[in-house]
Formats: sequence, C-alpha cells, structure tokens
Amino acid sequence: MKLKKMFALLAAVVFAVVALAGCGGSNGSGSKGDKKVLKVGTNADFAPFEFQDKEGKEYQGFDMDLIRAVGEQMGYKVEIENRAFDGLIPALTAKDIDVVISGMSINDERKKKVDFSDPYYDSGLTIVVRKDDDRIKNFEGLKGMTVAVQIGTTSAKEVKKIEGVNVRELNSSADTFLELNAGGVDAVVNDKPVNENYIATSGDGNVKELADRLTSEQYGIAVSKGNTELVKKIDDALKALHENGKYDEIYKKWFKAGK
Repeated sequence: MKLKKMFALLAAVVFAVVALAGCGGSNGSGSKGDKKVLKVGTNADFAPFEFQDKEGKEYQGFDMDLIRAVGEQMGYKVEIENRAFDGLIPALTAKDIDVVISGMSINDERKKKVDFSDPYYDSGLTIVVRKDDDRIKNFEGLKGMTVAVQIGTTSAKEVKKIEGVNVRELNSSADTFLELNAGGVDAVVNDKPVNENYIATSGDGNVKELADRLTSEQYGIAVSKGNTELVKKIDDALKALHENGKYDEIYKKWFKAGK
C-alpha cells in the first residue's frame, strides 16, 4: 500500500514539473507572440516634427507618427526616448538606442558617424525676426546681428559660416523663439516648417518669417554605422508607406497642404 502511494506521489510530481515547464516555454521572452522593440531617440522640442502634449506624456508630431508607422510596418514595437539633440548621435553610436528620428538633416559630417535611411522629408533654413524689425532682408543681412540657433543643428553650422554674425546657441528651438521675443537676439534661424509652425501656433502675430531660404536639406532616420540590415528594413517600410498612402495621410495631418 505504501509503495503504491509512493509511485502515485512521484507521478504527480513529474506531471507538475512537466506542466510548469510547458507554461514557461510558451510565455517566455522568446515566444512567437512577442514583438521586437525598436528603441527610438528624439529631441521632442521641434514641432511639428516632435513634441510632447501639454501633460508631457505623449510624443506627437510628424516624425513620431512616421516612426510608429515604420515600426508597425516592420513588425516592431516602438519605444521613444527624449534626449538632448546633441546627445542623439552619441547615444546611437553607444547603442543605447537603435535609431534617431528628430528632423535630422543628412549631411557628410553626420554620415561619418552614422548611416541614414532614404530621405523622408525635404526642408531648408529660414529666418524669423520680430514683426516690426525691417533691418534684416535676407541671410546677408545677418552680418553684425545676434542670431539664435539650436545647438548641434545645421542651423548653427550654416549661420557660423556667415561672416560677422554673433551666434547664440541655445538648447532648444523653443528657447530661440523666447530669446527673440525677449529682445535678446535680432533673429532666429531654424528649419522652415518649424518656423512656420511657431508663427501659426505660438507667434501671437509678433514675429515674421523672411522669404530667403538658406540650404536645401533632406531629413533621414539615423542608425548605427554599418547596420545595413536595419537601414534596409527602414527603407522598405518607408517605401511601403508611400505606396499604401499612409505617408501622405501622416503628411497631410501635420502640414495640411500636399507635398
């Protein structure tokens, strides 16, 4: 009788161990139901491309919608991290993040450190001045003036090339506009769509954009140098979004008019 009970107990233990092992195998991190994670770095102070809602929780903007659509097309779960703009490429090269999307212009200097996807947006630099200031007509007119730019951007790089300009580099595009309104600088140089968005949403009729445009730039999604596999996945996803109309839908949401 005791022997039968012992065999029954052993059988029950073996069954329980097998059952537990089966549960662990189906719900572990390697299960088929899990999505890969795409860690995205951005500087969420560049409306209408990337910014946070009034509660400071949700990341919004053209770039944010686009990268989520890219991730969905690739079958990835997108996780977005907000970082200083000049810290994005270092974070990428250190592999703290997988990609950067932050209104980042493709240029030769950056291409030495990272690889880029196909361009997803055409842009350029323009000047914003106070509405009652008629001293500055174009980029040549910035000579002798104090100009605010965001640190680490192509705006900072290009304005520094203009002889006789006092360049003031600030942490964010919002800071440049605040400094302009406070009278601390004579002008702001930034990407055209960002300047236009500020005038439309926050300018209160106090500032204006000049017609002159400096440079023609294209934005790209940056990845770690040599990660050709990820670049191809992103390029394929961008192509699919253009073909299925999703890109146009996102574009019209943030820029209203067609491309």
